Amino acid sequence: MFSESLNEKVMKIKYDPEQKNRFIEEYKPFIAAAVERCTGKYVNYGRDDELSIGLMAFDEAVMHYDQKKGNFLGFAQAVIKRRLIDYYRKEKKHANVTYLNDYVPQEGETDEVYDYIITAEEAQSKYHQQEINQLRRQELLQLKNELSKWELDFEAIAKSSPKHLATKKSYLEIVKFVIENQELVRKLKDKMYLPIAEIELGTKLPRKTIERSRNYVIAAVIILTGDYYCIREFIDWGWGK
Repeated sequence: MFSESLNEKVMKIKYDPEQKNRFIEEYKPFIAAAVERCTGKYVNYGRDDELSIGLMAFDEAVMHYDQKKGNFLGFAQAVIKRRLIDYYRKEKKHANVTYLNDYVPQEGETDEVYDYIITAEEAQSKYHQQEINQLRRQELLQLKNELSKWELDFEAIAKSSPKHLATKKSYLEIVKFVIENQELVRKLKDKMYLPIAEIELGTKLPRKTIERSRNYVIAAVIILTGDYYCIREFIDWGWGK
């Protein structure tokens, strides 16, 4: 989790069915969010055909992804969108949908409108950065709301971020320790406090260091265990440095 980027992971697992299936299962919340963003409606697995389309499109994105051409999440978002468009075009009952109006042609237009989303390569080269930026903005808003429950904001997190390498290593050690212990994650999220005593016992770090790390660790754990896929990739966590 800490030693390779998402893009590298996708390149590594694409030809390993078992790892790929686990990866797709892990990213089902991202797929659902991408489908909802395209369709403009709330969807449920096992009920909505659009999610089945999204799952197949995400699998397709994994198989076609080329790390040299951009970020995987932006590419996956574009492939999901393209496949949903194909699906709606084939379903006559959806001929007049408006929630895909940015991509559905108006009367009199031809299939040339779809030329730029026909191949996986075009989806990557034309949309990956735009999509990832838009997804990141949505995640930042969600993160802002979640941090507010802790009476934290981005400014407070920035101020608490470690400036020295030794301090950064200590903070990252705390984050790793918490994330690898699901009970600590549960305590942090459900009881809204940083379990300092348990961290001190497990890491052998000074209590003052742990207390000073509070805001940074809380934010990092929220990001790394929540539906913040784009933000997670954007941050240089420094794992392994």
